Amino acid sequence: MESKKHAWVGLDHVQLAAPSGAEEAARRFFGDLLGMTEVPKPEKLLVRGGVWFQCGAQFIHIGIESGFVPAKKAHPAFVVQNIVALMEHLQKNDVPIRIDEEIPQLIRFFAEDPFGNRLEFVEAK
Repeated sequence: MESKKHAWVGLDHVQLAAPSGAEEAARRFFGDLLGMTEVPKPEKLLVRGGVWFQCGAQFIHIGIESGFVPAKKAHPAFVVQNIVALMEHLQKNDVPIRIDEEIPQLIRFFAEDPFGNRLEFVEAK
């Protein structure tokens, strides 16, 4: 009997690394500033530190990493509605952004989380 071929459904989560003790800064940035909802981590994973957030149908896991170095190339790309409002909100809160116009069908910009990880935000034109 032949087995069925697998099928891709989507992404469950993206994990970003952060230094030890970064949970409160992550809550302020991803929760308070970006407006993502924090979700509880499973009991057995609490000892590892970090914090998880809901982002649409997916999750962002902020994991604590010994010897942390921020990701400057690898990054998540967040799909946003009303991206201009988000750009203005981040700028008003002193988060530097870099607008990128290299993909004509997208409004796109980059920012960094409080730990220096690269983040991309996109909206279709």
